[in-house]
Amino acid sequence: MTHRVSIIGSGNAGLTAAYHFTKHGADVCLYGSRGFDQPLQDIEQRGGIEALGDFNEVELTFAGFEPIDKISRDLGETLAYADILVLPVPSFAQEPLFIDMLPHLRDGQIIMLMPGNYGSLVLNRIKHEQGYGQLDITFVDAISIPWATRIVGPAQLAILGMKEFLPVAAFPATRTQETINALQEVMPLPLTPLKNVIEAGLENINFGGHPLLTTLNMGLLENFDGQFNYYKDCCSVSTAKAAAAMENERLAIGGLLGLTLKPELDAMNALYGMDCKTVYEVNRTSETHGKLNSAPNSASNRYITEDAAYLLVPCYELAQLTGVETPMITACLHIDNAYNDTDYFTTGRTLKKMGLDNLSAREIMDFVA
Repeated sequence: MTHRVSIIGSGNAGLTAAYHFTKHGADVCLYGSRGFDQPLQDIEQRGGIEALGDFNEVELTFAGFEPIDKISRDLGETLAYADILVLPVPSFAQEPLFIDMLPHLRDGQIIMLMPGNYGSLVLNRIKHEQGYGQLDITFVDAISIPWATRIVGPAQLAILGMKEFLPVAAFPATRTQETINALQEVMPLPLTPLKNVIEAGLENINFGGHPLLTTLNMGLLENFDGQFNYYKDCCSVSTAKAAAAMENERLAIGGLLGLTLKPELDAMNALYGMDCKTVYEVNRTSETHGKLNSAPNSASNRYITEDAAYLLVPCYELAQLTGVETPMITACLHIDNAYNDTDYFTTGRTLKKMGLDNLSAREIMDFVA
């Protein structure tokens, strides 16, 4: 039996999902929003998507060529195609996309956010505010996308590697296992359950490495236009110590919420099949992350605009709720605010935007159960 999946988003992760889900045996409908039409045109002209076997003299994985069952510019058509809907889009795109999707959704559909970044809670709030409270859909937050991947040419991918498994949680959490069973039919890697979507947000492995390393290395990144290896060159003994201090803040918040979070080192070793002794060693030796020289070249990069705004801000707010001191998270956000002349404490993913304001920590955990 062939399974169907609709992918909403035509960026790096969207094209890779369309390619890899198809390679795994699913029929795929790939949708691109207005203004993001070029990748769809490229696929139509080439007749499918190619994953390269090597790039810049680096051997890559999952090489091949796959035709895509359906390319669509019509959101209603895309949502009618399948009951499994995957949104591998930046967090800031989740809300406007979902508002456009709402009139076309039907009971029983699954919406998987990769990465989730607490998006299921925001979309659930919007569903009720927009008058669709009776719509019976299941949201799923993944901790990240499965791949390290880049679009390197027209309908052409460089897939640097894939995680060993992908932790996810459904909202409500009572549906997590049944939802995994449905999603597993199309996913090319094992899905593993987390306790709830709060845990899924706190377990996103971009939490410390991306916003903090980017913030601490901004002079290097801007002056050299990101033309080096981000993980190897931006991680030093001292920056690793700072990341460890931020990591302790995340673990403390999880503990007071009744969650047993996985330390970053354990998570990276498990997700990428490594046996490193320190996070510093992970960054310096990971084959997946060290294959291409590519780094942010400004403070407007998603490592800050997404990972600080949608990972550090909710963590900061959960810390305020639980009474955990977070000097590293707070300092990083203040510096990022100065870099981008903004206030992520207000514009980021707050508890209010998740529909969780005025709730205690205990009430939040009951709400997502």
